[in-house]
Amino acid sequence: MKILVAVDGSPYTKRMLAYLAAHDEWLGPTQQYTLIHTVPAVPPRAAAVLDRDVLKSYYEEEAEKVFRPIRAFFKKQGIEATFVYKVGHAADTIAAMAEKGRFDLLMMGSHGHGTIANLVMGSVATKVLANCKTPVLLVR
Repeated sequence: MKILVAVDGSPYTKRMLAYLAAHDEWLGPTQQYTLIHTVPAVPPRAAAVLDRDVLKSYYEEEAEKVFRPIRAFFKKQGIEATFVYKVGHAADTIAAMAEKGRFDLLMMGSHGHGTIANLVMGSVATKVLANCKTPVLLVR
């Protein structure tokens, strides 16, 4: 099974990884894991004055801050995983990657905000669910 795991480094990502570790049916060598982290884009005006290499390095460093402990988690489990970062809006990027990569499952942590909070703040999980045909497992 090809599993796309959306991570942001929050306590909700840690909770999702704990869930993954506690369920043998999800964590194992028979699964193929790709982890995605979306780095918010630097505003266009700021990006225009930055050197491309500096900007790329910034995005890589931001992604690695999130990936470093997750790499250790997968290494401890003895499981190979692919780590990918994208620049852009999280919900759109995650949904697009799930579709283009033809993943069997998308796993992500959810902050668990209520309906009112989603109306005011929006929700990455809600937007992914609305824009993605790939089955999604949300872990709260």
